Amino acid sequence: MNVYSKHSPSSDQSDQSDRSDRSDRSDQSDQSDRSVQSVPSAPARTATRRSVLRGLGVATAAGTAAVCLPAATAHAAPAGRRTRGASGTYTLTLVHLGRDGAPTTDYRTLLTALSGPDAGSARELKESPSAVTVQVPAGRYLLDSSIATRPVGEGNWGNDWLVQPRLDVDHDMTLVLDARVARPVDIRPPVADARFEQAGAFAKVTYEGVTGFVNLMTRSLDLRTAHLGPAAERGAVQTWVDSYWSRPGGVCALGYAFRGERALTGLVRHPAPGDLATLQVRAGVPASGGGTGLVDFSPSVGSSPALALAVPSGGTGTFLFTPERGAWDLVYGAQTEPEGPANHYFVLGRSFTPGSTAVHTFETPVFGPALDSSPGARPVAQRTGDTLDLTVPLLADGDGHVPSSPLFTASTVTLHRDGTLIATCRGEKPGHASFTVPAGRAAYRLTASATRSRGSVTAAWTFTSAATATATDLPLSAVRFGPDLALDGTAPAHTTSRVAVTVEGAARRSGVRSLTVYVSTDRGATWTRAAVTGGRITVTTPGPGKAVSLRAELTDAHGNTLTQTHIDAYVTRSATGAR
Repeated sequence: MNVYSKHSPSSDQSDQSDRSDRSDRSDQSDQSDRSVQSVPSAPARTATRRSVLRGLGVATAAGTAAVCLPAATAHAAPAGRRTRGASGTYTLTLVHLGRDGAPTTDYRTLLTALSGPDAGSARELKESPSAVTVQVPAGRYLLDSSIATRPVGEGNWGNDWLVQPRLDVDHDMTLVLDARVARPVDIRPPVADARFEQAGAFAKVTYEGVTGFVNLMTRSLDLRTAHLGPAAERGAVQTWVDSYWSRPGGVCALGYAFRGERALTGLVRHPAPGDLATLQVRAGVPASGGGTGLVDFSPSVGSSPALALAVPSGGTGTFLFTPERGAWDLVYGAQTEPEGPANHYFVLGRSFTPGSTAVHTFETPVFGPALDSSPGARPVAQRTGDTLDLTVPLLADGDGHVPSSPLFTASTVTLHRDGTLIATCRGEKPGHASFTVPAGRAAYRLTASATRSRGSVTAAWTFTSAATATATDLPLSAVRFGPDLALDGTAPAHTTSRVAVTVEGAARRSGVRSLTVYVSTDRGATWTRAAVTGGRITVTTPGPGKAVSLRAELTDAHGNTLTQTHIDAYVTRSATGAR
């Protein structure tokens, strides 16, 4: 099982799914990472983001909570000198104690400034004397400290992470960071065949427009956490813990998120089977043959370790996960050609309910245009002024997943205005082009086609358009066909089946005036009309090794039209062929 780093699109830098890489420490059997992220709300403040790679020892963050020192290390804290208005620089002494109560140097402590002259920056202390003294400007700080516990004999390191979301430095002070105040993080899936792989604990604290972000990632089950110090302001602290487990052919992803005034002091979660949702990922067989798809499934919001699952072509991988963590992102990656770029499909921001099962199948027919009709969907065809910009996904797979690097042998986009050819673009990504046209209103015919190793897709749209003051969507529609196919993209020969027909894009929003579908079994030499009833057509497949071709002719409620043709949409197999 590998760790896969993913960056999910987000306008909020602090909420990006930014996965830290693991760092190895030669003297430790466990690994953990930490990073700091500060996001100012005003341009006057410049935030810096530092990544701090932490070894096995999970951080313990110190607080102002009273802790008794053992006789060997007890000392009086120096009297604090206070300054009106909390200005100036003060002495901060940090004392690190392990689980046995003895001083320890196996720590890494991070001091993140949330206010004051250093707001948005962080200072790291690690493996120094157990008691370390620093000079810091007055202000609000986020303090977190990881203290590692060396194993007795064989085994993983223990990790104690102490987080103080609110440390107001306005006088000289001594803080004791004592691992003994931490409590266990005990998160386990309800399946016996699961094996723990890694976990991440995270905290994000916001104060006066500046956000501090700290985390600890570990491959040890021995993780403990604690809140230190006073509570922060209401809702200022976001914390979450994600735990990943591998199992034969699958992954358990268990995550829990909280918002309040305090960091976590331990967490126990033993979900029942009914508390989890199930995601099945089916890997189709690409045109290039075999191969393996790599699946990353992780929360949409907040950094998290992501445990990738390898799913061989023709196989299925299963994720058991916690819907209460929020929305989730699915990224499916596969190598389309031995020397070509990796191809990725992104299914982002999906929510689930406990006990539900979702199935996603990748890289199976029918390949064709897909136009997301949901509110807020990214536009794929717009006119701005005198420019028409097209990013129509012409080769989405049978489930409508849009590939980042579609496999094709030829691509053409052609635009006519009032019957006159404006331009032709060849060889670009299928469905992608940009045209400059005259300002006046005119009738347009836009044709996009793509050829694959077997088969082709062509979509021809007609509409009227004139110059626009702002970006305006072009009224394009698409028709999706959903036959019941095996993972190798085939249907049994000499059988009759019902094929789903779905309308997307402008016609879905405005309504369909007419829709006619045709079927061919001789690669488009002849076509037979197939009635659409209940959103489906009936198709009788030809002999083994032959292909079914499909055509749709659509007019929307405003008179815009689409003619969409799939030559060799899918092929047939013998009755004895395996699914």
